[in-house]
Amino acid sequence: MSNETTKDLIKSGAIWGFIVLELIFFSVAGAYLSLSDNAFMDLDNMLLLLKQSAPIGIIAVGMTIIMINGNIDLSVGATYALAAIVLLDSMTWPIFAGLGNWVIPVAWILALLTGVVLGAINGIIVWKTGVDAFIVTLASMLGYRGLVFMMNGEQPTSHLNWTLVDFAEAQFLGLHTATWFLLAVTIILWFVMTRTVHGRNAHAIGDNREAAVNAGIRVGPHIVINFMIIGFLAALSAVVFYSESGSVNPNDGMLYELWAITAVVLGGTKLAGGYGSIIGTFGGVIAIQLLRKGLGHIGADTETVNLVIGLILIAVLFLDRQLNLKGEEELRV
Repeated sequence: MSNETTKDLIKSGAIWGFIVLELIFFSVAGAYLSLSDNAFMDLDNMLLLLKQSAPIGIIAVGMTIIMINGNIDLSVGATYALAAIVLLDSMTWPIFAGLGNWVIPVAWILALLTGVVLGAINGIIVWKTGVDAFIVTLASMLGYRGLVFMMNGEQPTSHLNWTLVDFAEAQFLGLHTATWFLLAVTIILWFVMTRTVHGRNAHAIGDNREAAVNAGIRVGPHIVINFMIIGFLAALSAVVFYSESGSVNPNDGMLYELWAITAVVLGGTKLAGGYGSIIGTFGGVIAIQLLRKGLGHIGADTETVNLVIGLILIAVLFLDRQLNLKGEEELRV
């Protein structure tokens, strides 16, 4: 077995091994330290965990494509909030007053289009200016968040549609609507990244952009498409979540970009681009949610949860760096 294959297996399998260790640890620790009588691995608890993973998970899967491409998107949290406002506010627009419940798909479409347009703006700027995506999306993060406050002020936007709530709270085969959306997005993008030309091009561009250009790949349009995808997914995440909650605050979605990036990195995707795994990211999302829920189960506060996740992320980045350095040294021999 080649060194590259071994390294790939380590990266893809490590996150699932870590999840197993989490389940064992919190099940045992929870038996002694938890203030609750419920077992940590209670079925309802695990199903709720999957549902709670959906908002960050949907965004993180899209972030994986962007990072494989060698880019990053820091504006997803602001896009998420703006799409949520469009979703809830558009249901009250006078122009749609006579639609009844048909206003629901209209509001969904408007919210999703908002995400696509904002993603396209990011992608076009990165393509046409050549400015690093980190800088472009940092600026758009501030700009889009400014739009949220311009539209919303300091007050929440609220509209509770009970038909929409019933759909969002529904369960099929024991899984919540939000969980089905997360699973569907994960499967679709796994197929795109592993079985299509677009996926192969994403890896090629992230690995060596100059070589990709020489190979005839249209790098600019490809990057724009990927930013549109993550914009769409940030909006979809908002649609799924706010269909049930019915109220969005101007600060909602803050730090979502950091949680998404953390999940992507934990799942084995390289920050420099060229390598990544949609399934690994899904595992990273579950691992983070298990940590948050597990530490809460044994009585840890939010600060402790963030500290532990931060330390684990540093350890993962260090391990990834060491694996890459070892691979580079062997190539030089």
